[in-house]
Amino acid sequence: MLGVWVNFATVVIGGLVGTLLRGGIKEKYRQTINVGLALCVLLIGMSGALKTQNEMLVIVSIVIGCVAGEMLRIENGLDHLGEWAQQRFAKNDTGFASGFINATLLFCVGAMAVVGSLKAGLENDSSTLLAKAALDGVSSIIFASSFGIGVVFAAIPLTIYQGGIALLSGVLAPYLTEALINEMSAVGSILIIALSLNMLELTKNRIRVGNMLPTILVPCIYMPVANWLTSMF
Repeated sequence: MLGVWVNFATVVIGGLVGTLLRGGIKEKYRQTINVGLALCVLLIGMSGALKTQNEMLVIVSIVIGCVAGEMLRIENGLDHLGEWAQQRFAKNDTGFASGFINATLLFCVGAMAVVGSLKAGLENDSSTLLAKAALDGVSSIIFASSFGIGVVFAAIPLTIYQGGIALLSGVLAPYLTEALINEMSAVGSILIIALSLNMLELTKNRIRVGNMLPTILVPCIYMPVANWLTSMF
């Protein structure tokens, strides 16, 4: 669990540093940084999505996951959570909710979060999470310099997510094969691309990325069913 807590600390520290830097950055520079950051997020998403070995799985996951997310209204829940935290901790920070939601999704979606947490729980090996912690620390500085203190609070759901996987690693490991993790990561990378489009404001209406979260879980059902059908026929 060392890696889980180190990852928590680097996001908090990086977020605080970035928030302090935010006040000293002129608006025109901040706007340019926001665009550059969005382009980096787009690159991360594209590089992950292109690793899929099963395009049909990605399509089915997006369709089913989006329908489920819209029915559950996950985005509304995330917005209310962000607004509640903003009112409680940073009333005058208009970027709080965006920073919290965007940073949470970016830090949690990806193979390193899942693989690192499994290794930490099964083998007491925190090397992957420590490497991720360094990357998240740098990212949190950049994000917080644009969005503010909301990025710091992303450390809470990140720790719950990675810590939960680590604690349940003995149960989850037999089912989370390398192929499945790769496809989950590829589907999750589509969400990261959607995040970047929101940050660039390229769509007429904001993409409800929160409602797309169930897409990451669909491969857990799709792949076993597809393998079973293949063996049957």
